[in-house]
Amino acid sequence: QVQLVESGGGLVQPGGSLRLSCAASGFTFSSVTMYWYRQAPGKEREFVALISSTGDSTNYADSVKGRFTISRDNDKNTVYLQMNSLKPEDTARYYCKKSVYWGPGTQVTVSS
Repeated sequence: QVQLVESGGGLVQPGGSLRLSCAASGFTFSSVTMYWYRQAPGKEREFVALISSTGDSTNYADSVKGRFTISRDNDKNTVYLQMNSLKPEDTARYYCKKSVYWGPGTQVTVSS
């Protein structure tokens, strides 16, 4: 069955960096587009970034463009989200997504 497991979240100061990982299994990882979403308390879940199956194409929400980078390693069945210049408004639970499947998420808190 499809499994997505995020990791790498934590508490970081404004301006800091984190790298999230999503380990995937149960499907042909190299054939699918992968997504990162996030959900802040009291807000709807929102799109953050996507990466095509080969990694040749990416897309970002305007709010993270220039600060976040999505990448993937098809040999390791893992998708990453490098987050730099973090802001308090980036505080949210971050989720990995493949079609209708979601991971449990990893919490990112940006605070001094």
